[in-house]
Parts: sequence; structure tokens; C-alpha cells
Amino acid sequence: MTLAPQTLASLTEDQLALLFDEAHTAHAFTDEEVGQNLADKVYELIKWAPTSMNNQPLRITWVRSEQARGALVDAMNDGNKDKTAAAPLVAILSADANWFEHFGTFAPWAEERRAFFESNPQAAAKMANNNAHIQAGYFILAVRALGLAAGPMGGFNAAKLDEHFNADNGHKSFLVVNVGYPAQDAFRPRGGRLDPEIAVRTL
Repeated sequence: MTLAPQTLASLTEDQLALLFDEAHTAHAFTDEEVGQNLADKVYELIKWAPTSMNNQPLRITWVRSEQARGALVDAMNDGNKDKTAAAPLVAILSADANWFEHFGTFAPWAEERRAFFESNPQAAAKMANNNAHIQAGYFILAVRALGLAAGPMGGFNAAKLDEHFNADNGHKSFLVVNVGYPAQDAFRPRGGRLDPEIAVRTL
């Protein structure tokens, strides 16, 4: 029996603009709290991101307490300290190189592959890094889709950050994201984008 092709709905132009055309990286936020229900919803959306073998290596640490925020700010580069201290909510995105421990959940049909990654830590780490970055892109889109703004930053001392936040799990941080409702002066002028003649080719 031949199955009929599935018809997929598309977003409206306004919805596309919210996620892409008009979305900016935010550098300042209002004082309005971002509740845990919204933070939980971010994960509920991004868990559907496509990853190799469904391995889902991204780990999120929401930083809320004063003590944790202080340790995070201490690990940020100077240009990122003040805005990280002031953001209503901050997420540390890390990659779990031991993602293969969860084969029984994400890919029980292929659990025999776990032994390969257990004995090949470089391969496991590469898979973790590549797929966690895919999920990070979804993280930013999920934040925007929920009416919030995101301020992703790579300017921090990863070793210092991991020493404080990931010492007990071996996760490797690669992105810190400020999350909240954008302040009036949140956005810098839009930077230029490459033309398709430079970025795209069809063979």
C-alpha cells in the first residue's frame, strides 16, 4: 500500500518574522521575571530537535540563585559580565560526552552501539559537540517563539565555568544565553548578512 504524502503546515509571514527576519540578539532586558514554567517549556520544545541517532547531548543549566549567578559572572569575559549579572534568567548550554549512557531511552533499537562510544571517547565527544550545537540553535528559536529574547554569548572562560558548574558531571560548556523580555535599548543596529551569491550554491 502506498501512503499518501503528508501535508505540512507552514508558518505565517508574521510568525517567520518573529523567529528570523525581525529577531535580534538582545543585550539588555527588563526586570520582569521569567518563570520556571517558561523555562520548562523551552526544553519541551527543543527536545524535538533532530540529532544523530536521537542522542540529545545538550544539557541546560538554568542559573537563578545569587550564588550561582556570581560564579557565572566571574567566568564571563569583561564585556559580558554586566549584562549577564542583570539578565532575569541565564542558561548555560553544555555538551554531555557521555550521552551514550542513555541509549536505552533515546535509541533502544541500537543499544549495541553503546559499546563503541564507550571505548571511543573522541568519537563520543565529537558527536556530543556537533549535536548539542544543533540543539542550541533550537534553544534560541524556542526562546523567541515563547515571546522572549535571547542573548547568546561565547565570551567566557569555559574551564572556570565548568569547574564550578560541571565538575560533577564532565559536561563541556560552549554557550551562555541570557534570556528575558527585551529592554527598550536591548538591540544594536542590524549587522549585514551575506548575499546568497556568497553563501549558497546549487550543483
